[in-house]
Amino acid sequence: MRRSEFDRAVAEEFGAQAGHLLADLSLTACGGLSAGAALDAGAPVKDVWLALCEEMGVPSERRYGVGRLEPRRH
Repeated sequence: MRRSEFDRAVAEEFGAQAGHLLADLSLTACGGLSAGAALDAGAPVKDVWLALCEEMGVPSERRYGVGRLEPRRH
């Protein structure tokens, strides 16, 4: 997962509260860091996304493959 995909996925899943979650929600799987702090510390983007999903109770069917743009059609 790329950071741009992470940003799209977070915005789509959490809407207006996305910024607050990235800054304020402590993620158990990231050693208590917020998502933003974990990313700044070099944690893999996909791991942070999955930790955020776990903490927020996002169903598994909405965790994988999100944030990707549709492939270009020629």
